[in-house]
Amino acid sequence: MAFVDGPSIAIVLGGTLVITAVSFTLEELRDAPRALWRMLVQRRVDPSQAAATMLRLAERARRDGILDIETVTRNLSDDPFLHRAMRLVTDGASPEDAEKILKTESFAMSGTQMHSINILRRAAEVAPAMGLIGTLVGLVKMLGSLDDPAAIGPAMAIALLTTFYGALLAHMVFLPLAARAERAAREEVLLNSVYTIGTTAIVRKENPRRLETLINTVLPPAKRIQYFR
Repeated sequence: MAFVDGPSIAIVLGGTLVITAVSFTLEELRDAPRALWRMLVQRRVDPSQAAATMLRLAERARRDGILDIETVTRNLSDDPFLHRAMRLVTDGASPEDAEKILKTESFAMSGTQMHSINILRRAAEVAPAMGLIGTLVGLVKMLGSLDDPAAIGPAMAIALLTTFYGALLAHMVFLPLAARAERAAREEVLLNSVYTIGTTAIVRKENPRRLETLINTVLPPAKRIQYFR
């Protein structure tokens, strides 16, 4: 309990939240919780599994026809981007339109994610500054209470604990979350690239073996697959 102080928490946490909120638009703040939830909490699809899924779909479309993909689309609701990609296939979109739509949607998703990451990074910048402000507040109170020994202790607690809280929030909460979210955002961009390449190839009715080569060009070496042996 020696590390718990209400005024110090109010200064650092309240000030960090308010200043961070002022730094962004209401739309960015509104979309941030959902984007961060997706990046930090939801389970991510492995790129190799995504590549194998696209190759299976390509084989099925080549063997049974593109309209047969519609029976699979209903089972892809847990992956909205892939679900929309397969809807473009079954709706008869041209390869150019499908590629343009999916790239535009991926770019928009990436933009929302980067705004959310920037909010965390901004909070990490503000928290130590609010700790310093709280330290100055505590020092002013302490110097103004030198004739009252009982008031020196609480003022000193504010001065020291606000710096502690600011460093704690920045380096043990906001920055680690931002780093994890940024890594998840890069993984989602890679997944969307795999889905876009696969969707365009299915619409063009390309050979799945060629699709495997195309997908492996965007996958990191450790994630490349050998679907056809």
